[in-house]
Amino acid sequence: MGAQKKQNSSFVKQAGILAAAGIICRIIGLLYRSPLTGIIGETGNGYYAPAYRYYQMILLISSYSIPAAVSKVISQRLAVHQYKNAQRIFHCSIIYVVVVGGAASLFAFFGADFLIPGRAAMVLRTLAPTIFFSGLLGVLRGYFQANKSMVQTSVSQILEQILNAAVSMLAAWALMQIFAKEDDLTCSAWGAVGSAVGTGVGVLVALAFMLMIYQMNKGVIRRRLERDRSTDLLGTKEIFKIILFMVTPVLLSTFAYNASALINQTLYLNLMQSVHGASYEEITVINGIYDTEAVGLSNIPIAIASAMASAILPSIAGSFETKNKKDVNKKIGVAIKTIMFLAIPAAVGMTVLARPIVWVLYNTNADSITLGGRLLAALGLSIVFYSLSTLSNSILQAVGQASRPVTNAVIALAVQTAVAGLLLGFTELGIYSLPVAVTVYSLLMCLLNGHYVRKTTGYRQEIVTTFFLPIWAALIMGIAVAGIYYGLAFLLPEGYFGNLVSLAAAVVAGALVYFAAALKLGAMTKKELLGIPKGAMVVRFAEKLRLL
Repeated sequence: MGAQKKQNSSFVKQAGILAAAGIICRIIGLLYRSPLTGIIGETGNGYYAPAYRYYQMILLISSYSIPAAVSKVISQRLAVHQYKNAQRIFHCSIIYVVVVGGAASLFAFFGADFLIPGRAAMVLRTLAPTIFFSGLLGVLRGYFQANKSMVQTSVSQILEQILNAAVSMLAAWALMQIFAKEDDLTCSAWGAVGSAVGTGVGVLVALAFMLMIYQMNKGVIRRRLERDRSTDLLGTKEIFKIILFMVTPVLLSTFAYNASALINQTLYLNLMQSVHGASYEEITVINGIYDTEAVGLSNIPIAIASAMASAILPSIAGSFETKNKKDVNKKIGVAIKTIMFLAIPAAVGMTVLARPIVWVLYNTNADSITLGGRLLAALGLSIVFYSLSTLSNSILQAVGQASRPVTNAVIALAVQTAVAGLLLGFTELGIYSLPVAVTVYSLLMCLLNGHYVRKTTGYRQEIVTTFFLPIWAALIMGIAVAGIYYGLAFLLPEGYFGNLVSLAAAVVAGALVYFAAALKLGAMTKKELLGIPKGAMVVRFAEKLRLL
């Protein structure tokens, strides 16, 4: 029993480490885009954006699902102490990404002019080698995640993002100085190339770090292999079948998720022009505010769920492989409760403080800030649903139902497309139709995934402490932060600085109010708090305040 509690505590802590890294990376990403835009200008962004979209699409097809796939199949072998088979899977995974990633890189490099005619093609060619190195990086991250250690992945992610930000700005500035005598369009294109160089350098540095860590652990790996007396070794052909069986559903599920945003954007741009007679320039700007400001910010708390999903997949896969159904359900319950404890207040906080948050991070004109704030608030509920559906995707993959999230995603995608089309075509909601459609999509994914998790594992969701109590605590917090923010904003001088101080005070106070209310209501117990990163320190703090 004690060992099981220790395992449950361990994966929550590992998820916390990965979540912290994910949030740090997203914040760095938000902060450096503004000065980079100042260097390369809107024209440079115009060259970089389409090239990066194609880069992401090719990366998605070739390498994106590798960490999850490697993590799952290796963790299943480690759970039954088949270290030789685990190592064979690792080696075959490297071969897989060398072949697939190499082919994808060559396609992006030589097909750039066909995919994106004009100067943006040179940006895609610059990004092409990064596709290959990203695959290798993904295998190494998946290997360490399978060993239930997220520190290496977390550090590599932060290193990648820091180098990406620093080199992107430096290389963009340097190349624009070198080509300053060229016409403005060519100069801006080289600035975009500099930004692409930063992406590649970030991945290369992260890969070098992961290779160094793997080399440092070779002694431990060798000793494990020597202890393994397994005779039932997997053949190369069988391993590749296992990898493909795991990679394909994860790939299709991720593709469906990304297709949701692409379909919504296409419907919005087309229907607003054809039905409502809006100008292309106007709706493009509005769509940019929605995509960059509202969606970008709403994805930050969802990063916590993504981290939990990465951490829970190998842990549940191991328990499922050993047919320990009770442990599987225990881990599912802990993961869902932890995610809801964090996602619910994040959703409420972003809804209540949407405009001040957008103002602090995107200090543009008043109309853009207001629109961005309203759109972020409209996405508030989807934060909870996306967090839960992201987690349930990984749970289904871990228990051998990897194809189920794909089917669910296709159903949800069809419904949300119909909703978006009807709202855009027959109402005056305009861009606000998209948050509604996104919320419908994420809700359906929650319901469908939840049904199959219950059907496959027999898991029964606890409602009161997982959902109701965090919601009550978050509502109390929402009232408090609204009062603090607007009270201070009224007293302080109007402007950016007044908004920044008011927002900072409201966020700090809101975190304390939610923490106190949640503990007083009984949303988290002392034992559960001890399972999170720095849990002992949190418990001591709570006990001093007599909250426990």
